[in-house]
This record gives sequence, C-alpha cells and structure tokens, in this order.
Amino acid sequence: MIKENKRDIGKLVLLTVVLIFIFIHIKDIWNFVGVVIRVLRPFIIGIVIAFILNILVNLIEGKLLNKAKMSNKSKRGISLILSLAIVFTFLVVLLLLIIPQLKNTFVLFVDNMPRYEENVRELLDRFNVSADIVGQIEEGVKNFADKAIAYISNNGDKILEVTLGVATNVINIVVNMVIALVFAIYLLAQKEKLLAQMDKVLKAYLSISKVRKIKDTARLSNRICASFVSGQGLEALIIGVLCFIGMLILGIPYAATISVLIGVTALIPVYGAFIGTIIGAFLIFMVSPLEALIFVIFIIVLQQLEGNFIYPKVVGKSVGLPGIWVFVAVTIGASVAGVLGMLVSVPLAAIGYSILATDVNYRSKNKKNIAKEI
Repeated sequence: MIKENKRDIGKLVLLTVVLIFIFIHIKDIWNFVGVVIRVLRPFIIGIVIAFILNILVNLIEGKLLNKAKMSNKSKRGISLILSLAIVFTFLVVLLLLIIPQLKNTFVLFVDNMPRYEENVRELLDRFNVSADIVGQIEEGVKNFADKAIAYISNNGDKILEVTLGVATNVINIVVNMVIALVFAIYLLAQKEKLLAQMDKVLKAYLSISKVRKIKDTARLSNRICASFVSGQGLEALIIGVLCFIGMLILGIPYAATISVLIGVTALIPVYGAFIGTIIGAFLIFMVSPLEALIFVIFIIVLQQLEGNFIYPKVVGKSVGLPGIWVFVAVTIGASVAGVLGMLVSVPLAAIGYSILATDVNYRSKNKKNIAKEI
C-alpha cells in the first residue's frame, strides 16, 4: 500500500513538472510542433488519402473482384487503379461543373454593371437620398479606382514579388500533393506487409497487454474513421440529390452546379452548409435576387431536415460524438489546419471521446466491484 502511494505521488510530481515545463516553454513547443507538422504534412495528407481510398479499395476487392481468379497482388493493383480513376473522375466532373459557371457569373456581373448601377440609383431615390450624396459616393468610388490603378502602376516590383510568392506556394502545394499521393499508393499496395512489420516492432519493445491495447485502439480508430467517411459521403450524396430535386421544382437556376457544390461542401461538418449556401446564393443573385432569396430559404429548410433526420441517422450514430463536441472539434480543427483540420477533427475527436468513455466506464465498474467486496 505504501509502495503504491509512493508510486502515485511520484507520478503526480512528474506530471506537475512536465505541465510546468510545457507552460513555461509553450511558445517554443508550439513553434516546434508547427515545424514538425509542416515537414510531415505530405505524409499526413498521404495517410488521409490512403484511408479514404482504402474504403473504395476494400469495396472493389470484396465485392467486384472477390470471386475473380487472379492473384491478390493483381486484385490490389486493379482495385487501386479503379479507386484512383473514380476519385479523379469525380474531381474533374466537379471542376467542369463549377469553374465554367463561376466564369459565366463573372461575365454576367460585368455585363450587368450598368443595370446594377441603375437599380442602386432607384433604391437611393426611393429612400429620398439627395443627388449630392449620390455624387459624393460616385466620386469616392472613382477616387478609389484611380488610387488602386496608381498603386499598381507605381508598385510593379512588389506585385511581381507577391505573384512569385503565390506561384511558389502553388508549386509547393502541387509537390506536396504528388508526394502525398505516391505515399498513399505505397501504403495501400503494401498495407499487409507494413501492418505485419508494425506488429513485430510493437511486440519486440512492449508487453503483450500494451500491444493488445494499441491494437484495440487502432481497430476502434479504424472503425470510427471508416464510419465517418462513408457516412459523411452518403450524407453529402443525399443532401446533394435533395437540393437538385428541390431546385428543379422551384425553378431555381444552376440546379446541377449548385447541388454538386452543396453536396461537396456538406463533407465539411457544421460549416460546410454555410459555405455552399453563400456561394450558391451569390451565383443565383447575379441572375435574380428574388430567386437567390428563395434559394436561401429552401436551403435553411433543407438544413433543418438534414440536421434533425439525415445526419443523426447516417453519421451521428456511427461516430458516436455528441453535437456540442462536433462543433468544438470542427472549430478547433479549422483554426489549426483550415479545411483539412475541419475534415479530420470530427473522427479524431470521436476516437478520443470513445477511448475516454471506455476507460471511464471500465474504472467506474472496477470501483463498484471493489466497493461491493468491501
């Protein structure tokens, strides 16, 4: 008993020292973590890509090629190629639907500038805004445009520097994505071998009980992440189809493009709906402000249907994370890693929540058993 108390006190002292050290050097530690994440970013993205592709690979291997008379290596290769082809085709179709429509909207906006100006004038006249104020507004806009043109003319070197910086960042993103994709393909092609090697390393350095705990955690993580990805994808498909049907019934323009956009942004928990709605409303507003308002009302109704019925049934139960923690996880993920953080934050939080809940239940059960024995 005394030894156990000394051990607990030692752990408490060590934990206190570690927390004090982290608190004192929090800035340096955070900077170090940022550097590590930047260096490992292609491989982290590669792991995420591999996990998503693995769902398609397992589906193709298990359903389409299950009874095919070929080696496992051939099945894996064909499954990988088909999975990559499906994802690539989806991205190309998405870009072909959205980019031309954005271009047409911009052209429409430029062509309708005189009409927009006339509408603004009519609105100001309706509210009895004097001609002097209108003239001051026009003069202010003209001065702003002149200053912007003058700044661009006088700061060509800075603009070139910014352009080169943007080009460099784009190149870095492309290189990182290529590295991530190659790494993901390697992981999927050699996943059984890599898992066997990892299992061997764990058994060599850790006890059997700890290896068992790690494997249980890994299985739990895999189940939650797979359920989240498949559930989120199915939910996005459902809401995209419902949006398309509703827009056709209401006669709202750009039904196909905006429905695809709504479906894709729905992959982002919590905030995705707002992003898709804002972009869609802007596209429709260029054609008809009234139809844009109808679209926003329709999406609000659709989001209520999605939030109360679709998401809890399709995604919520499979992940097992309460709504308040979904909101917290997405907010933190967005601040740390942007859109990627928003996508991975929910399954990561669900994994931590499940592990903590399991441990709490286990400890509570043990304490109840001990109390009964006493």
